[in-house]
Amino acid sequence: MDVFYNPKGIGDVLIIPIEETDDRYSVSHEIIGPVTKIIGGNNEVLGYNIANASTYFSLSENGKINLTNELLDEIKNLFEANNINDTLDFDLSPKFVVGYVLEKEQHENADKLSVCKVDVGDEVLQIVCGAPNVDKGQKVVVAKVGATMPSGLRIKPTELRGVASNGMICSQKELGMPNAPKEKGIYVLDDSYSVGQAFPV
Repeated sequence: MDVFYNPKGIGDVLIIPIEETDDRYSVSHEIIGPVTKIIGGNNEVLGYNIANASTYFSLSENGKINLTNELLDEIKNLFEANNINDTLDFDLSPKFVVGYVLEKEQHENADKLSVCKVDVGDEVLQIVCGAPNVDKGQKVVVAKVGATMPSGLRIKPTELRGVASNGMICSQKELGMPNAPKEKGIYVLDDSYSVGQAFPV
């Protein structure tokens, strides 16, 4: 899970996005001490903004920051000090991991899509992929559900032409890698990578 801190662009605010909403007109907020809780129309928590973040946390990074257990503990302590009883049970497992393509089949409703079964270490995901070079037996980079791409895109469970897809097999360009090839295609890894290991993005 990623949080965001951009003191020059936004100010001394730690942004914790949790859910997205298409109904922006129903969004409200509640301010409790330094914490602004952002609430959706169904009373679900969409995220938190923590003002004067440098007062409470040691933030050496700017931009997108991986939420660690240590930082989460500091956030929980701040919530407790301000009598905020929200449960902060976030999934902190890596969202970009090395996967292994176990199967590749033609999508039944789309000539240019493949339906892949991908082993990511602790589970096997079904991912619909449009890359022409994806194939069985490859090690690849998988953005799991909950990942935030460098472009800002959040990976969600979806259906592509009627087939469920849970994650994305990534290209170098999608991963924001320098000198990424212009040709369309996923990033195929060599055998030095282990299935399930985190991939730095």
